[in-house]
Amino acid sequence: DLYRKVFVFRKDPSDAYVVLRARLEQPLQNLTVCLRSYTDLTRPHSLFSYATKAQDNEILLFKPKPGEYRFYVGGKFVTFRVPEGRGHWEHVCASWESATGIAEFWLNGKPWPRKGLQKGYTVGGEGAILLGQEQDAFGGGFDVYNSFSGELADVYLWDIGLSPDKMRAAYLSLRLPPAVLAWKSLSYEVKGDVVVKPRLWE
Repeated sequence: DLYRKVFVFRKDPSDAYVVLRARLEQPLQNLTVCLRSYTDLTRPHSLFSYATKAQDNEILLFKPKPGEYRFYVGGKFVTFRVPEGRGHWEHVCASWESATGIAEFWLNGKPWPRKGLQKGYTVGGEGAILLGQEQDAFGGGFDVYNSFSGELADVYLWDIGLSPDKMRAAYLSLRLPPAVLAWKSLSYEVKGDVVVKPRLWE
């Protein structure tokens, strides 16, 4: 249970990462991924990377530069332009629905205009899920200049699209539906220089 704790990725650039284990046997037609990040990086960095043997960017939350997020599903991506963080924690949620090909993006509890992404696609099950690195091969193939440096917390993955109420609940750290990956019952393994510390904000 990582309640009120964070992963601190100490080095920049870094070869460190955290492997997450999810109870995910079935392919996904719908998904939502949420997390909080705190960093002063201005170079590209990966926040959440889910790769299958067939597709390295099966699900990817990536920040190419300040004020921009990319959300990948099945190797294709949409870009969401956001205000620069200015030294605050940023809470992001991205959801995707195969039937409509609609991608939603929420920043700090507020929705951005929806975009179209991979209608009719199915996300493969049995993926490798990593924090802190972007996979260019299944479970590996890292470029240290896409690595994350800073603090990560409140990581969740659902096999459903969250309702607007639940998106806001995730931002406010309120009660959430059962998740495939949940911060309060996370099965993880640290690889390299990552430290679990109490969070500093209230």
